[in-house]
Amino acid sequence: MGKDRHILLSFDVEEFDLPLEYGHQIPMEKQIETGINGLKAIDPFLTDPDLKVTLFTTAHFALQVPDSIRSLAEHHEIASHTYYHSSFDVPDLLASRLALEKISGTNVNGIRMPRMRDVLAADLLQAGYTYDSSINPTWIPGRYNHFNLPRTTFLEKDLTRIPASVSPLIRVPLFWLSFKNLPFPVYKSLALQTLQKDGYLCLYFHPWEFTDLSSFGLPVIVRKIDGNRLQERLQLLLTHLKKEADFITIQDYLCLVRQKVDRLIN
Repeated sequence: MGKDRHILLSFDVEEFDLPLEYGHQIPMEKQIETGINGLKAIDPFLTDPDLKVTLFTTAHFALQVPDSIRSLAEHHEIASHTYYHSSFDVPDLLASRLALEKISGTNVNGIRMPRMRDVLAADLLQAGYTYDSSINPTWIPGRYNHFNLPRTTFLEKDLTRIPASVSPLIRVPLFWLSFKNLPFPVYKSLALQTLQKDGYLCLYFHPWEFTDLSSFGLPVIVRKIDGNRLQERLQLLLTHLKKEADFITIQDYLCLVRQKVDRLIN
């Protein structure tokens, strides 16, 4: 790798249940169909030889497209997004990891909880995970207030927590909704500032964002930019970021961090 800075790009691969949050019914068949259409829409990113990404996948969705998940695992990292996106029980942590390992043929080390739900480190460790990326260390009205948590990677017990990236100082979140709604020059500037400060960026999106969302009764903040327009915007961002950093999986990044620590110790 030619650069010493890294982009941890990830997608939450899931059944599209978001309309349920806004009181709009959507059958499971349509949730799966939209998720599959989203995977097809982001294929230009997943087949880009310069990009290695982490796919946080629900076991339920993966079971609908096992061949696709197995194929993607050959180049990208498969991690857990628990078993179902709309419901959760603690046993789902282990069940999803085992199911995804069987489908992908790879070890599943990481997890991101749906909707960045709080989860105990002890439960994740018990289920066999080594890292978690379920923290957005900022304030999202109606969701959470995590200003008290570190902005960057930290250790809790034996579990590595990798928060989604937020800008220094005022902690502007750089997650998917910000990317849609902030003016592109502003988002790009904040992303580059954060990369310069932290040495890495942890960004996440959803495949279904890259489909046509106009018919699902979603608020403007969610559907403002979707489909091809969003794909073009992300491609533009990635073009800028490729000049500054290497795109690697979260697991590969953690291996690099451990290697650096070992060198310092020895």
